[in-house]
Amino acid sequence: MLNVYFLRHGETAWNAAGNRYCGRTDVSLTEKGIAQATFVQQQLKGISLAAVYASPLQRAFRTAQIAAGDRPVTADPRLIEVDFGHWEGKTREEFIAEDPGTWARWDEDPGDTKAGATGETAMEVIHRVDGFFTEALQNHAPGANILAVAHNGVNRLYLAWKLGMPVRNYRQLVQENSSITLFTLDAQGGLTLKLLNARL
Repeated sequence: MLNVYFLRHGETAWNAAGNRYCGRTDVSLTEKGIAQATFVQQQLKGISLAAVYASPLQRAFRTAQIAAGDRPVTADPRLIEVDFGHWEGKTREEFIAEDPGTWARWDEDPGDTKAGATGETAMEVIHRVDGFFTEALQNHAPGANILAVAHNGVNRLYLAWKLGMPVRNYRQLVQENSSITLFTLDAQGGLTLKLLNARL
């Protein structure tokens, strides 16, 4: 069994400015985001981590560096945020007004619909994230703890799928900036959610 401390990165300016969709744009943390990551570091002080992984985008990688303290961080591109296509940099209100059909198709069936018409489907995202965790399960001893820092979109899509929810319901899972989600993966890859948006 693998214990996974699963974080969304700390706050960015785009989160603070109407929650603009930030996929591959490499924005940095705000001062509040840095403080959030520092608080996670304090919470994880007493936990032995076998490894720390993060999306290569600076908002996630920097969150991981701060939260991990003096532990090394490994960037893994499979943890990168969803490619949001034409939605990138816009609020939901803005892009729905521009192209309501694309949003309606995504809302109904994100598994087979490209985000923002030109981005990734939810299942493409899920398969790459699942590949990362399958490999992590194989690479670490039973009972090991790892920290993985990624993004709001990828985290919720992966959790929804692993919990057996319809993927279209992923937005019913909330991932707050730099709050701790803890789950375990058994030898067969079965996920048990233990904490969601927690403070240890």
